[in-house]
Amino acid sequence: MPIDPNIALGAELPAQEFSWTPSDVQTYHLGLGAGHRWTDPAELSYLDDRAPLVLPTFATVAAGVRNTGAPRVSFPGIDIDLVKVVHAHQEVLVHRPIPAEGKARSTGRITEIWDKGSAAVIVQEHTVTGFDGQPLWTACSSIFAKGEGGFGGDRGPRSKIEIPSRDCDFEALAPTLPQQALLYRMSGDRNPLHSDPVFARAAGFPGPILHGLCTYGIVCKTATDTALDGDVTRVAGFRARFAGVVFPGETLRVRGWRDGDALTLGVTVVERDDTPVLADVVLTTTV
Repeated sequence: MPIDPNIALGAELPAQEFSWTPSDVQTYHLGLGAGHRWTDPAELSYLDDRAPLVLPTFATVAAGVRNTGAPRVSFPGIDIDLVKVVHAHQEVLVHRPIPAEGKARSTGRITEIWDKGSAAVIVQEHTVTGFDGQPLWTACSSIFAKGEGGFGGDRGPRSKIEIPSRDCDFEALAPTLPQQALLYRMSGDRNPLHSDPVFARAAGFPGPILHGLCTYGIVCKTATDTALDGDVTRVAGFRARFAGVVFPGETLRVRGWRDGDALTLGVTVVERDDTPVLADVVLTTTV
């Protein structure tokens, strides 16, 4: 059985020690499209050679920036074919600004397994601490595994964040490049779904799709640049549910509504009649 909830639920994941450099941060930001305003000092601050700004979403790749192989969906009590899996949701809470260079240790566990009938949703939580003993960030993510449900588990919550009915407070367009997924995969996510047309078709798509976490990072950067004047230190947390696919070369429309220390965001693809691609998107800010 690919999923054994009795083993998997609550299972501790292997601890991991890792490090990153300014070059890793630059590569990540380039994968999100940073530098398209190549003479703008604010834009270039994401690509500084010694002390680049670090988007909090870098937390999603920091532990695997040097990976060169396709990921495996293999955890205690879980063994699933990669072709069946897509990212379901992602949340990052930063406890202090992420430095441009650092070393850290990650511990994690499987916190939830939800039975959607025809599919399963597996939720992980990772806590990352710097080598100085102080917490850096907490990340929670889930994957949607097609054909792995039906084991009699809880279906999980049905919470939904509604987009405000009033006019948005800001709107911005974020174009992607045809080679955007090929750039983003240099930060360690080598899933062939984003680079191999044959694999993508086997997974049910007409061609390679953009990494969900690339869309996630692009939207965080767009909101930070537009609503926070590019001040990455003001981002306390960012979460989103992956509601649709983005194909490299498409343009994202990001609309935002301010509510206290939170920004609720709507994210759609311009070329497909503003089809939603992220849902339940909230960026929380510091004071």
